[in-house]
Amino acid sequence: MTKIHVDFIRGKRIESTHQVKALITNVDGKILLSTNNDNDYFFPRSSIKIFQAIPFVMSGAIKKYKLRDKHIALACASHKGEEFHIRELKSWISKIKLKTKNLRCGIHGPLDKTASEKIIYSRKKFNELHNNCAGKHLAMLTSCLFNNYSIANYLDFNHPHQKNIRKVFNKFTETKLSKENFSLDGCSAPQYSFQIKSISKALNNLIKCYNSNFEYSIATKLLIDSTLNYPNYIGGTKSFDTKVIDSSKSKIFCKHGAEGVFLFAHLKKGVSGVIKVSDGNERAIPITIINIFRKLKLMNKKELGDLEKKEPFYLKNHAGKKIGYISSKIK
Repeated sequence: MTKIHVDFIRGKRIESTHQVKALITNVDGKILLSTNNDNDYFFPRSSIKIFQAIPFVMSGAIKKYKLRDKHIALACASHKGEEFHIRELKSWISKIKLKTKNLRCGIHGPLDKTASEKIIYSRKKFNELHNNCAGKHLAMLTSCLFNNYSIANYLDFNHPHQKNIRKVFNKFTETKLSKENFSLDGCSAPQYSFQIKSISKALNNLIKCYNSNFEYSIATKLLIDSTLNYPNYIGGTKSFDTKVIDSSKSKIFCKHGAEGVFLFAHLKKGVSGVIKVSDGNERAIPITIINIFRKLKLMNKKELGDLEKKEPFYLKNHAGKKIGYISSKIK
């Protein structure tokens, strides 16, 4: 059994420690690294948006509404509300002739600080498109319009579109979701708890779908390729998942989720990973992922060096002074 913990060190003392659950396997299910939490349940949160987007792609709505690759990437995204994100979301909602109020995700300011401050200073108001899950919700609504489903209750557990999403989860995890696994995400969409090993299975099946021909292969390839071609759209210019895709030269598809979740699928090597920080602190993710990549040789030295430059492990205070650093151990 492997143990992973991340320490925040201030001065010469450990101030905080974060324990990490992890399961890394190859497409055949062989365990390459495990913290022995494979049977633990967790909420993957936004990390599973690609699976939620598959019914949207399968519906035929992309062709009908003439959506572009950037729109497709946003269906998998937790965007940061940067100008290029909002521009494409406005284009999308215009194409389907809906209003922002049709999105039931709620409103928050852009997660990108600069983008948020720009709106505040201009005295404009935030709207649903600034919600980081806006792309996921537009995908759901677009699919509902194509299928003539009701859009008023598109987030209900028994809505036909949500049933289609559960079919995808059942297929990829090779399990069956039950109502007791059901909860709500931060954006009010259905969210489910899964065992870590079930999401590992789903990621391996995702790799198989991407590299071969299976039931959802066409949809999977379109979603992944759109994201790999436009990595800034799955997160943002400062997002760690965007940085991983970019530094790996698009060999790794990945997505973070709230409360310290990170999923990745190395499309060339056929290796996938499920990472969950036990206390939900997301600052433990980057150094954990980089060390796992190094240990399992999922990135070469040049790629790792490029990623480390983009994601320094020291922390600064509000005066810009270095006050500590993050350290990770895998043993």
